[in-house]
Amino acid sequence: MIDVLRQSWALLLGMMLLMLGNGLQGSLLGVRGGIAGFSAFEMSVVMSGYFAGFLVASRVTPGMIRRVGHVRVFAALGSFVSAVLILYPAFPHPVAWTVERMVIGFCYCGVYVTAESWLNNASSNESRGQALSLYMIVQMLGIISAQAMLLIPDPSGYLLFVIPSVLVSVAFAPILLSISPTPAFGTTKRMSLRELYAASPLGVVGMFLLGGVFAAQFGMAPVFATEAGLKLQQISMFVAAFFVGALVTQYPLGWLSDRMDRRQLAAGVSLVGGLAAVLGVMMTDSFPVLLVAAFLIGGAANPLYSLLIAYTNDFLDLDNMAAASAGLLFVNGVGAIAGPIITGFAIERVGPGGFFMLIAVLMLSLSAYAVYRMTRRPAPTVDETSAYTAMSPTATPVALEAAQEIAIEAIEAAEAEAEAEAERRQTGNYD
Repeated sequence: MIDVLRQSWALLLGMMLLMLGNGLQGSLLGVRGGIAGFSAFEMSVVMSGYFAGFLVASRVTPGMIRRVGHVRVFAALGSFVSAVLILYPAFPHPVAWTVERMVIGFCYCGVYVTAESWLNNASSNESRGQALSLYMIVQMLGIISAQAMLLIPDPSGYLLFVIPSVLVSVAFAPILLSISPTPAFGTTKRMSLRELYAASPLGVVGMFLLGGVFAAQFGMAPVFATEAGLKLQQISMFVAAFFVGALVTQYPLGWLSDRMDRRQLAAGVSLVGGLAAVLGVMMTDSFPVLLVAAFLIGGAANPLYSLLIAYTNDFLDLDNMAAASAGLLFVNGVGAIAGPIITGFAIERVGPGGFFMLIAVLMLSLSAYAVYRMTRRPAPTVDETSAYTAMSPTATPVALEAAQEIAIEAIEAAEAEAEAEAERRQTGNYD
């Protein structure tokens, strides 16, 4: 871990600053939209724009990198992010904000693709898992820390939009000054959604439902908090609670997933998240309860992302595991686009509790579907399961493919060890 940190500290520092900017601007828009008089549905459309841009960029950015190179794409998209962050307060209109959020989503995805390419290239087979873990931790810490910055000045002014713009601009300095060029950007063959669903119905359905949950907590949490009348400090703590929960539970649940039927774990974790959301619906006026609900939802939803990827891999050939990543990302992205819009509609119809109501429906549906899938086929044995790799729902195809490569290497190593053990038993040579 120390070696990974020594080799990639500049990249990880830059990503921390980028996530500070991204986390701050997302929460700030939710607060500022309420000040500007935007309705919950208008803000939901604005927030969904980020995920639409992110999904498009996940398909387009690799081609851009192949044409002009990592450095130019990284610098160009970073410049757009910095510029758009300044434009938000200049054009306080839902349509303008939606377009700007789409641009931000597109650019951030492109920046992530480039950064993850550098990180993957700088890592060896032995250190890749540690590098991805550090990368995910840095992303989470950046988002959590950003919520504290929401309290610095008056959110109705310009300064809070200037701060993330400066953070993003500064973030590129350590990265561009320390990173060496990467090799040519390769393309993994794609796997059709029909083939992916045939291999793992729970993986596909679960990723779609989780897309809606993650988009709700990442995009609509500050909108809910504003609609519920929370104070600025409370909004900051509420949004941060989702990601603190994700950081705390990611590795314990990953440890469990390698030792039990992953469908049982998915059903149980989803049930906890769903019941926490029900608690949020019933106790919207209690801030301590909202914090607990947010912590449990974040602690359930984010590890489920990695769990479903690992579960899907259990039913794929080694040659198809990397190819499946693009399909899983696409399904999750479609759910993420729809999530904020449905959440905004629910908030307008039933009040702030509609935020938790949608999350409850999605999480409980995932739990029920996982239970149903347990009746359709037997679970693979623990020895047959693939490795769990902690991933963030903000991951791009590059990080997902790197995680798949880690799983493939773990399977191949286990198969080699099993063959060696069988040979030792036959020959009786245990030296």
